[in-house]
Amino acid sequence: MSRRLVWLPFEPSWPVPAGVRCEVVELGSAATGLDEVEFVVLPYGATDTQLRALRRMPRLAVVQSQAAGTERVAPFVPPGVRLCSGRGVHDTATAELAVALALTMTRDLPDYLHDQAERRWRPRVSQGLADQRVVVIGFGSVGSAIGARLRAFEAEVVGIARTARVGVRAMSALPEVLPGADVVILAVPLTDETRGMVDKAFLDLLKPGALLINVARGAVVVTEDLLKALNAGRISAALDVTDPEPPPADSPLWDAPNCVLTPHVGARSQALQPRIQALVRDQVTRFADGRELRNLVR
Repeated sequence: MSRRLVWLPFEPSWPVPAGVRCEVVELGSAATGLDEVEFVVLPYGATDTQLRALRRMPRLAVVQSQAAGTERVAPFVPPGVRLCSGRGVHDTATAELAVALALTMTRDLPDYLHDQAERRWRPRVSQGLADQRVVVIGFGSVGSAIGARLRAFEAEVVGIARTARVGVRAMSALPEVLPGADVVILAVPLTDETRGMVDKAFLDLLKPGALLINVARGAVVVTEDLLKALNAGRISAALDVTDPEPPPADSPLWDAPNCVLTPHVGARSQALQPRIQALVRDQVTRFADGRELRNLVR
């Protein structure tokens, strides 16, 4: 009995289940096996060239992404092929970064680092997170993880999701909620509804001195509108994602006042790889057993 072929971008750290055989393949450069492979685990940050290889696999049944969002991958996945996300494996690391950025900005760490470089000793009172109202837009698995950590800092957390549920308000409440926010954290997926959501009208609702943090997708924010708000000194920002990404060398974002950039590293902690391995092991086992897959996008 032939075993079903699974392509991985890394060596499995677990016993391969019966009924499948796993090969470590650099997607896009493999010349053989295209006619046999049925399950592909995409490399983290797969390129367009790698993704186009999916269309040359006639027996392909499942594509497993390592990313939580699949909006960039989905157009390359052939019709009828199941697409699964990496939802859940990034929650803790992304929440860590979101809170780290919030603390960095609200405790004035960029200013203290500048003072250190200038050999100046200037203690001052900073905002902090305790008793501050933090609005987390996108209260799924990542947003909920962010909220849980913020509560440990005694912040008042307001969760916002597409639809209201117990303890979480709907997107329609944003015009009411935003003016009272000290910090706004974006954790939404990129969809037609969220693309360009943070525009001039959104930013105008924020009170002077508010902090905007984006650990979602760069295109959720209209960069030109954000730059105008930053240059006017109305708000500050901490961005793990940008539009375009990365910013060109001449982008005004690099020098924008009251703005900290990190290079899309929300999930990139040492916890990521073991959690990806655990997810892929479970998915491959489910595939071999003919059971329902997790994180099915379509």
